[in-house]
Amino acid sequence: MSADATFKPKMLGIICNWCCYGGADLCGVSRFQYPTYIRLIRVMCSGRVDLKFIFRAFLTGQDAVFVGGCHINDCHYNPEGNYDAYSMATFCKKLLEHIGINPKRLRLEWVSAGEGIRFAHIMNDFSREIEELGPLGSSEGIDRDELKSRLEQMARLIPYFKLAKMKELALHDHDETAYAKLFTTEEVERLIREAPTYYIDPGKCQACMTCARKCPVDAIISAKGQVHVIDQDKCIKCGTCFEVCPSKFRAVTKLVGQPAPPPLPVDQRTVIRKGREQTA
Repeated sequence: MSADATFKPKMLGIICNWCCYGGADLCGVSRFQYPTYIRLIRVMCSGRVDLKFIFRAFLTGQDAVFVGGCHINDCHYNPEGNYDAYSMATFCKKLLEHIGINPKRLRLEWVSAGEGIRFAHIMNDFSREIEELGPLGSSEGIDRDELKSRLEQMARLIPYFKLAKMKELALHDHDETAYAKLFTTEEVERLIREAPTYYIDPGKCQACMTCARKCPVDAIISAKGQVHVIDQDKCIKCGTCFEVCPSKFRAVTKLVGQPAPPPLPVDQRTVIRKGREQTA
């Protein structure tokens, strides 16, 4: 679809300190022109750019995100940081495509500190492309509420994605063609379809505190003598609670393809010990 001629996109650039930022600075000093609506954030390395940064940008209304780093094999801060950015961006494009967002809204480029004119060319080219695409969501035929829902769903799964695809996201292959084969559409669909949810069965939990002590992100709401509850918004789906729950209780259940049942109200979480129940 053709975008309105007056449309000015909101665009965010996340660029590395050692090269791309230098190129942007040289671009400004040399008075090379590019659109003023592109906002830049400097990070120490393009490898520092996390999947959640991209989704947060889109959730806060950005129409496009640019990631800029040092040229391949010339990473200054971390010898292989730009490889991490490469695999992250490749994966992120697949996730965006899965939820109906044009993957062209995310662009990754390598710019050295001496390439001011190249930086300006990339910014101008990218901005024209996004102007033609139009506003995020509406040009893809997705209303605002549905767009927010889809982005939030993916954002919640990011810790799970990073654990499940740790090896691929850490690929440091000097053959750039390897990155195009990293994540297939079918693989991403399966990964999302099989995303687990962990749930503590209130009928089995004996409030032993084992899962709460072992949870790496403090996602388990626990108190002495009370049934434990997993905070699904904080859970990273690592499965630690499932693995450490004592075998005599088996209170943690792994669910695939379905949400967890709603938690018990706070006033109903008191654990009834089997011995006490029989005495009563």
